[in-house]
Amino acid sequence: MKQKIVDILKGKVLLEEGAEKNWRMLLFLSLLALIMIATSHSAERKVYELASKKQQLKKYRSEFAMGRSHLMKLKMESYVKTQVASMQIEPPKKPPVKLIVKK
Repeated sequence: MKQKIVDILKGKVLLEEGAEKNWRMLLFLSLLALIMIATSHSAERKVYELASKKQQLKKYRSEFAMGRSHLMKLKMESYVKTQVASMQIEPPKKPPVKLIVKK
């Protein structure tokens, strides 16, 4: 058993007769290792991309909240009154009249 391990470490297994089976297995395992490394890198890249997208989403949500609060301020009656007063437009003195049409 010990001798087999020493032969493997020295590379004698790849040089003796019938070694093409060993070479095929070695190439197959190398190919599998390369595929595993490539998929690992791809997964890491996607994780970084996902983190970047999450940061962008937080930024857009905060911009949306700021825009909504600004819009609410613009829609307030007191703000509209001050803006319209600068154009010399005032609210009517008497309330609107409701018209009822009978057929």
